[in-house]
Amino acid sequence: MNKDNALVLVTGGTGFIGSYLIRLLIKNGYRVRALRRANSPMDLVLQVAGQVEWVDADVTDIMTLEEAFAGVTHVCHCAAMVSFHPRDVQQMMNINVEGTANIVNLALDYGIQKLIHVSSIASFGRSKERPNIDETCNWIPGKGNSQYAVSKYQSEQEVWRGNAEGLPVAIVNPAVVLGSGFWNIGTGRMFKQLHDGLKFWSVGRTGFVDVRDVAQFMLLLLERDISGERYILNAQNTPFRDLFFMVADAIGAKRPFIKVTPLLAEVAWRVEWLKEKITGAEPVVTKESAQSSVSSYDYTNQKSLTVPGFAYRPLEQTVRETAEQFVDASKNGFGARVLPV
Repeated sequence: MNKDNALVLVTGGTGFIGSYLIRLLIKNGYRVRALRRANSPMDLVLQVAGQVEWVDADVTDIMTLEEAFAGVTHVCHCAAMVSFHPRDVQQMMNINVEGTANIVNLALDYGIQKLIHVSSIASFGRSKERPNIDETCNWIPGKGNSQYAVSKYQSEQEVWRGNAEGLPVAIVNPAVVLGSGFWNIGTGRMFKQLHDGLKFWSVGRTGFVDVRDVAQFMLLLLERDISGERYILNAQNTPFRDLFFMVADAIGAKRPFIKVTPLLAEVAWRVEWLKEKITGAEPVVTKESAQSSVSSYDYTNQKSLTVPGFAYRPLEQTVRETAEQFVDASKNGFGARVLPV
C-alpha cells in the first residue's frame, strides 16, 4: 500500500473506534476523509479535526454517500448503532445492515482497494453448548442472541457478499472495547456508574480489548496483503466482577457488593420494564442487556496474534490509563477524554 496515493474513508469518524483510528491514520501519514452527521459531537477528534476532510453524510442515505467515495482508495467502516432496547431495533437494523450494504455497494462501484469492516464478537451468536469461540465458529441462531447481535451478523453477510463480488475485505470482531471517550455512553458509562456508587456486579464473563489495539490492528490490515479474513480482537477474557472491582479500585470508588445471579437479572429487567411503562423513565437494564450480563463466553485471540507487529496491551494497563483520565474528567464536568495513540 502506497500511503502517498491513498485516501482512507472512515465511517463513524466522530465515534469511539472511528476517532481513535483517524488519529492513528493521521499520525502515520495518511490522508483521511471521514463521515459525520450534522449533529455529531466532535469532542473525540478535536486534536486532528483540521487535518481531516469531513463529509456530512449518513450511511443510510446513498445520495450523500456518493460524494464521500470520490477518489477514495480504502474504506474503514466503523459506523454502527449499539442498543439493547426494543424500540431501537428498526433504526439499528437500518444503520448496521442497510448502511453496510450501501457502503459495500459503493465500494464495489468505485473500485475500492480494500474495505475493513468493524463487526463484533456478538456476530458469532451465543449458545450455552459453545462457550469457547474462535473465527471458525459460525452464527448460531437462538433466543440468547440480542437484536444487536443479529444486526452485526447480517451486516457481515453484506461484507462477505461484497467479497464474493470481487471486493477485497477484512473483518475485525472486537470484544468489549475499553478506553477513554464519553462517560455517559458505551463502556465509559461503567466508570461513571461505579463512580456514582453502583452496587451490583454480575456473574457473567466475556472478552475485553483496548480501543487503541483495535485501531492499530485495523491499520495493520490496511497495510498488509490480507483479504477474506476475520479476526477476533480480545486482550483478555475476564469475569465482570473482576473488571468492576479493577475499575472501582482504579478510580478510588467503593467496590460493588451485590451479586447479580441469572434469577436476579430476570427480576431486574422486568422491574425496569414496568417502571418504564408507568413513568416513561429510561430503563437501567433491558431484557437483552440483563441476559448478556450473566452469560459466560471465552473468545480466542490466537489468530490476531499471528499478524506480525501486533500485540495487546494488558487489561490492567487499559483500565489504569482510562481511570486516570476519568478521574481528571470528574474534576471538570466529566468532559470527554482520549487516550494517546
